[in-house]
Amino acid sequence: MSLALRLAVRARPSPFPPCRKLLPLPVTRSLHNSPADSATPLPITAHGPPPKPPVPAASEICELRRRQKAERANPGKKLWKEVRVEKRDSGLAILLDKLPIRTPLKKAIVVPKNKPLLADAVALEWSLLNSAQDALTKRYRTPLTQLAARVIDMHEPNTFTPSRDATIKSAMGYLNTDTLIFCAPTTPKEHRHPNKKTLRELQVAEAKPVVEWLTTVLWPRTVIEYNNGDFGITATAQQPSDTEKVIMGWLEGLTDWDLVALEMATLSSKSLLIGARLVAEWSSDVGVGGKSWGIEEAARAASVEVRYQTKIWGEVEDTHDVDKEDIKRQLGAAWLMALGGAR
Repeated sequence: MSLALRLAVRARPSPFPPCRKLLPLPVTRSLHNSPADSATPLPITAHGPPPKPPVPAASEICELRRRQKAERANPGKKLWKEVRVEKRDSGLAILLDKLPIRTPLKKAIVVPKNKPLLADAVALEWSLLNSAQDALTKRYRTPLTQLAARVIDMHEPNTFTPSRDATIKSAMGYLNTDTLIFCAPTTPKEHRHPNKKTLRELQVAEAKPVVEWLTTVLWPRTVIEYNNGDFGITATAQQPSDTEKVIMGWLEGLTDWDLVALEMATLSSKSLLIGARLVAEWSSDVGVGGKSWGIEEAARAASVEVRYQTKIWGEVEDTHDVDKEDIKRQLGAAWLMALGGAR
């Protein structure tokens, strides 16, 4: 093709529309200036399914509720079908079907024949258990069983069961700091209310009849000194040596069942004198009680200061009301241990 023809073709208009001019792309900027690292793939060496994602730890209360719900759904199995009390020559045995309940030292629990209510109460504890595991993990549901086992294993002292002499010594340790005979300091006149008794007056009014009964009926011609708060909170009155000897001799003469009952009452009320009167009033072996002073009176004598303070400042819910019923429960267990009667 000649040069003139080629120039004529170029001058001819194109049948295609003209191309639009492309706009430049926007410039991208990184959020940081650190260079990107290239990934290094590693070989897969794990076997099996991938692990489960982590789960946040539950609180203690949620875990407790979960266990309780599981126990209610699957309470387990009882190893016995019947709980009954059987009369034997040695006393009243509590049987799970045909096997007796045993102490930690593998001795059969046999209650004296003159304590039928205690035997029935121990049998009731085991009747109310949901499973055999409850007997091991929920010991708070079998308090009377533990006290009975404490009596039977007492003559073979071990880590969990102190000896009879150790029990007497522990009870005597409460005498000089006894709750019943402690009197608060005298309230100044400017702080007294004309129509209300002071704490000291309430304490004396509660302790006086108990001390008079102990020093005239149970331990005649003995003298029990009060702890006077006017001399200081830490000042304690030493009881006369003759009084200590009389009380020690009385403790040594108690049966094992009455001694453990006294120990339970003393620990719950923080008062040896309250425990002594409760046991002496109801024990068939002591034989001096008129059965006119019981659990309610003992709990009242042991909680004079608490009742005085809550009357002024109010009662804390789930604290004072629970403590008030709990001390009655513990004193009731001591009362059942000491109680005697024909079946």
